[in-house]
Amino acid sequence: MRILGIDPGLATMGWGLIRSEGHKPRFVACGVITTQPDTPLPRRLSEIDTQVAQLLSLYEPEAIVFEQLFFARNVTTAFTVGAARGVAICRCANYTQQLFEYTPMQIKQAVVGYGKAEKMQVQQMVKLLLGLPTHPKPDDAADAVAAALTHFNAGRFGQHHLMK
Repeated sequence: MRILGIDPGLATMGWGLIRSEGHKPRFVACGVITTQPDTPLPRRLSEIDTQVAQLLSLYEPEAIVFEQLFFARNVTTAFTVGAARGVAICRCANYTQQLFEYTPMQIKQAVVGYGKAEKMQVQQMVKLLLGLPTHPKPDDAADAVAAALTHFNAGRFGQHHLMK
């Protein structure tokens, strides 16, 4: 099974793909989708849509996992990142119904064993769990790989995190 993780963002949207080999996760690829701040919002959203479509066509994931958004203060950022996340969800929903989501705390708990782990701890565990020489870069890509790992580790309980 191929699992695509997505860490939503407008300027930088991370993605990471793993596959299962028996009961072990294997790293396939990761990267980021970037848009430029001086580009009008509709164009940026269109670029995200196009690039997500390319990822789906290239890697053909069987499950897609999104990190849920969490914003404490900046409402403007929340709206624009939410728009980018919505575009990615819409593109993915046209591809499959196997869309899942986990909170940042659930991802940290699943990967590190502690829901309030620091970003570097998550990155180190991603590296160890996948047997990589270094953790995935940039940070947004590492977060997306961690989301995919979370779903892999959830096994049959992952169905509880199906987007509603």
